Amino acid sequence: MTEGNPQNRRTVLKAAGVGGTMSVAGCLNNAVNDDSTAKPADNQTESNGTSPAKSVDTDRVAADPTELPDPVDWNSPRHHEVEMTTLEQTAEIEPGVTFDYMTFDGRIPGPMVRVRQDDTVTVSLTNDESNAMPHNVDFHAVYGPGGGASASTVQPGETETFKFKAKYPGVFVYHCAVPNLDYHISSGMYGAILVEPKDGLPEVDRELYFGQHEIYTDSPAGEKGHHKFDFEAMKSEDPTYTCLNGEAYAITSDGYGPVNVDKGERIRIFHANGGPNLTSSWHAIGNVWETFYRDGAVASEPDHYVETAPVVPGSVAIAEIDTPVPEPIKLVDHALTRVAREGLLGIINVEGEPEPEIFDPDPA
Repeated sequence: MTEGNPQNRRTVLKAAGVGGTMSVAGCLNNAVNDDSTAKPADNQTESNGTSPAKSVDTDRVAADPTELPDPVDWNSPRHHEVEMTTLEQTAEIEPGVTFDYMTFDGRIPGPMVRVRQDDTVTVSLTNDESNAMPHNVDFHAVYGPGGGASASTVQPGETETFKFKAKYPGVFVYHCAVPNLDYHISSGMYGAILVEPKDGLPEVDRELYFGQHEIYTDSPAGEKGHHKFDFEAMKSEDPTYTCLNGEAYAITSDGYGPVNVDKGERIRIFHANGGPNLTSSWHAIGNVWETFYRDGAVASEPDHYVETAPVVPGSVAIAEIDTPVPEPIKLVDHALTRVAREGLLGIINVEGEPEPEIFDPDPA
């Protein structure tokens, strides 16, 4: 993935109106064939009700979607030592807008854990000594109390450990599950664990890992300053931002860069919905989910040629796509207000020679 300057990241399109929506969505305007979007009016300034932006603890919380473990290449059960650290950090949702995140290992989504069915996993969760709150982790791949949450509840500066056997295949969410679990998940504490079936998954050319979640703040999207968490907005399920990988428009040319792939590659995408509340209408503009595993159920027969699919909170979907033409594939939630005004957009940029027999933008 090409790294961009986060200071150039697009501000949320709250002032763009219908034209901005069309430009971002792409499927509403056939004239848009690249990653460019209409810019909002430059009127997003700090208001009297928003505190000044804080200094940040990290330049980035958005996980690189290309960073995930390699496919399973072993044929008998193994033991894995998984170590994760919870971090409470201030970072920018978008330039000039700071927020107090909570993360696993400093990234959203947290690191993917990848094992094989019948493998044994020892999880050690460290709560960084700089943190103020207790944390834990609930793996949806675990037979056991709270998916390991009870055994892993840990105070700042301490480490807790538990062990489990991965008995069933699939890809599953993990998340913090302390009593204020919705607050912790909304602040970034979720990720995915992939338990590959004994025979593995079909080979593909490339894999990518994304996460979607909502952020509820006490100021409007794009309003500069420090946004505090808003519990009433969360209770009303009215997010300020809905993000891929924790930040507004992070995986675009105005963020850290799109994911660049070569024409003809077959790509597997893992899409974790941390929630805590909203179902994603997961859609690829300019493509289709050629093979789709609903809820990550790899032991079931997949669907094919799915245009838009629900990914409910607390689940992970798997899609495989083909890339026969050069184009920017736009990963969106087809509840399109989340794209136009709340920050949810990611780009896979397919590079290569045109294929006019498949798509011709200017036929003679």
